[in-house]
Order: sequence, then structure tokens, then C-alpha cells
Amino acid sequence: MGHRLADVSTPARLAAPQEGIGRDELALATRNHGLPLEALRHDVTPPGLHYVLTHYDIPYVPDDTPWPLTLNGRVRRTLRLDRADLRAFPQVTTRVTLECAGNGRALLTPRPVSQPWLVEAVGTAEWTGVPLRLLLAEAGVGPGAVEVVFTGADHGVERGVEQDYQRALPLDVAVGSDPEVLVAYAMNGAPLPPQHGRPLRLIVPGWYGMAHVKWLREITVVDEPFTGFQQAVAYRLRRDPDDEGEPVTRIAPRALLVPPGFPDFMSRARVVRPGPVALEGRAWSGRAPVTRVEVSTDGGRTWRDAEPAPDHGQRWAWRGWRHDWTATPGEHVLTARATDAGGDTQPLDQPWNRGGFANNLVQRVPVLCLDEDGTA
Repeated sequence: MGHRLADVSTPARLAAPQEGIGRDELALATRNHGLPLEALRHDVTPPGLHYVLTHYDIPYVPDDTPWPLTLNGRVRRTLRLDRADLRAFPQVTTRVTLECAGNGRALLTPRPVSQPWLVEAVGTAEWTGVPLRLLLAEAGVGPGAVEVVFTGADHGVERGVEQDYQRALPLDVAVGSDPEVLVAYAMNGAPLPPQHGRPLRLIVPGWYGMAHVKWLREITVVDEPFTGFQQAVAYRLRRDPDDEGEPVTRIAPRALLVPPGFPDFMSRARVVRPGPVALEGRAWSGRAPVTRVEVSTDGGRTWRDAEPAPDHGQRWAWRGWRHDWTATPGEHVLTARATDAGGDTQPLDQPWNRGGFANNLVQRVPVLCLDEDGTA
């Protein structure tokens, strides 16, 4: 479980006014990476393009390394399952969109100092594994159980606390079938890549990425709420340092544009030529199915409905959309916003919290349309 090296109550730091990205944040950004937005064209994200966030080191797990998964705690019998044991259970493959809880953090003011995500911390993959509910049924959940704790093999120090990475789910989520939580061992039909949790990870459809514990080695059923660092201190929505905060759970609705035209190298500003331009992108929500995507080509003053692509019954995966735009010479700001069946819509002005979590402010894409002769 780890031990305390310093006062855990010290709040995460906010950047000073006009403070740029620091060396520590740059070091995080070189270890982690987002989805190149042009890769939104893929229905299923290739593993090397899928976003990655690792809190500590990526464990080194050669293919022939034994990896027993222990299921213990408030259960009628403890299970110790090797890879062959897991594959003897019925397997399920589910297409799931994962998004980092801190996606958009670097766009906030004041800026929480951490992994400096813009909007690219997302990806969609087909995950194959064993439904968690089957493993819990095999062990037999005991009376009084309230949560299930998941422990990964990644170990480090965060805000003075030495720890294994651990998260918990309410028992009703862990044993439920909508969504069906998976203990996954494959991604897009191949064994999990090291950065995505080889050999085992948790997949919790609809929840932000912090819940999808990687390098999973232990599952513990407990009879009281879990109070580990990643549950009770990190990943909570707070405006003030002494707030208890609300837990981060399900993904808020978001739409992203595939960048049109071609980019300026440094600024990534987009350049298009006059005439018809197909605007396309993806939209998703972990709270309820996306029912509407709107597009603006004038910075959010006016909105038009985009045409949704079929969802093919993939409830937990992003959905494509398209809108035809006639570009005229000059500067434009493109944006899109998603609304889900629960009535949640992306905000035009982002509510703020100290951790920079659950941000779903509409994306703004500056575009320069050249004159007919190709000049700016």
C-alpha cells in the first residue's frame, strides 16, 4: 500500500499568472502522449496512436513472466488465477472510448500544474477480456461488501505518498452488466502493449481513464469505502484546497473535429482553400448516448446540426459526425459541441476546478482560408 513521506493535505499547485509550462510538466509530456487529432478518422485507434498516461514507471513484463491475479478480501474463497485460468472464462470484446480525466487541463486559467493536456487525451479500442462479474461470482462476494479495490503493479510517490496505483469501484458497478467491466488481456485483437497495461488491465466503459487500472495484479473486495490516495485525494472536483470535493467518475460529453486542411508546423493553425470543406469528427459521452452534435464556423455565434454516423450499437464508443462547410477567404474559428440523451451539453465557458478534471469546454480550431490565388 505504501507509506506517507510528506503531508498529503498539501494541495496541487496552480500556475502563477503568465507562468509557462515548466520542466517537470515537460518531462510528463514527453512520457505521455495524446492522440494526433487527424487520427480521429480511425473508427478504432491503432495502439501506438491511442493516448497514454502512466503515473509511475511502465512495469517490465516479459511474455513468459508468470502473472497471477489474486482476488481476495470479503469473498467466500480467495482466487489466484494465472493467464490460462483467465482464458478459461467466457471472453467478451467491447469497443470503448477512453479519455483522461485531465483532458483540457492546460487550457484552464489558472492552470493546474500537472500533465499539460490540450484536447488530445482520448482513444478508442476494442478490448477483450473476462467480465469482472464472472470472477466475483466465482469467488463469491461476502456479506457487507461495498466496494472493489484494484491494485496495479506500477509504484511511485505522489504528493509525498509512496503507493501502488490503486482505485476502487462501487460494488454495483463492479458486478453490473451495463456497463460490463472487463479484466482485459487484449487490445484490438492482440496482447496488450506494455504502455497499455500488459498483461492485464481493467476496462470500465463510460468512466474516465483513472478507473482503468493497468498492470492489474490484485482485486480486493472491501466492506468500507476505499480511502487510498487516488480515490480520496486525487481525482476529485474541488474549487478550494480544503473542499472534500466530488469524485471524478463518468465521462462528460465531448465532440472533437478532425483538423481540416493542412497545418502550420509550430502553431498547428489550419489552412484551407476556398470552396467545399467536409468537416468531420467524433463525439462521445460516458453518461448517456450522444444525441446531437452541432457545428459553428463563426466562433460559436451560430450553430448548425451535424449529420451523425450510424452508431452500430457501440454504446461505449465514440460516434462519427459530418458537416459540409463552404469556406470563404479570411480567418475563421471552427467549433463543435455534443449533447447527450441526459441533456448534458458541452459548455462555452468552462467551469473550473483545482485538478483540471472533467473539462469538456468546446474545442476551438482557428482556420485560415486562402484567397483564390492561394495567398493569405
